Amino acid sequence: MVKSGKQARRSGTLADSPSHLMHRALQLALDIYAEEAGAGGPTQRQFAVMEAVSVKEGLTQTDLVRATGIDRSTLADLVARMTAKGLLSRERSALDARAKAVRLSAEGQALLDAARPRVEAADKRIMGLLPKAKRDGFLEMLADLAAAADAAPDAERAEAKALKKASKDARKLEKAAKKAAEPPKKARKAKPGKIKVVVAPAE
Repeated sequence: MVKSGKQARRSGTLADSPSHLMHRALQLALDIYAEEAGAGGPTQRQFAVMEAVSVKEGLTQTDLVRATGIDRSTLADLVARMTAKGLLSRERSALDARAKAVRLSAEGQALLDAARPRVEAADKRIMGLLPKAKRDGFLEMLADLAAAADAAPDAERAEAKALKKASKDARKLEKAAKKAAEPPKKARKAKPGKIKVVVAPAE
């Protein structure tokens, strides 16, 4: 039985843990999705990939990582399996010869069309668990968290770049300070030149 409000908060630290509560909510959402999609329907991740590809055909796997939030290695395996099943096709990208563009096959489009009303039903069931007054705010918070997840890799790269530059600058300053602290080198004394004595021949 799911407790709510103050009763749930009395049960311990897990009731105040966002990560734990989000994990439980995710489990609930995936269970509802599986019930609505049925045994022959696509998984939630498969649906996300097909939906993203249908919105803009010719996306590369890197584009799909950004569009779906699925990590790179999982997505690569997912696309490979969906291609083997005939749901997707891959061809060399017209924009980047090194990348493969992903497209929906006719079979994939048919599966997506059949799945859309089922996914919509799953979403309605999930939102129906919340009071109407809280639904819009709930979606906005989820969107904010998704946006933060999308921005995280760029922020990490920027931070790593800044740390690398700071480390390089610190090494330069340390080298300059060390050089400034060294005692000045003594000027070398000029060696006396050899005097060549020329003896005039006797007359």
